[in-house]
Amino acid sequence: MSDLIDILERIRPDVDFTAEQALIDDGILSSFDIINIVTDINLAFSVDISVADLTPDNFNSAESMMALIESF
Repeated sequence: MSDLIDILERIRPDVDFTAEQALIDDGILSSFDIINIVTDINLAFSVDISVADLTPDNFNSAESMMALIESF
């Protein structure tokens, strides 16, 4: 989880990713942020997040992103 938080904080240092639970629903992350996050996650964790995985449920929190990563 700490590697994921590091990635997220590099992209958006102004967001508290350990506390936020509605990153997409509240409009905190933009589509550009998501593209950067997915690219970095794919490289760091050797996964292949597809377009089908790009749902609010998978990106509303760091925990949901970690669950997505662990599903590969």
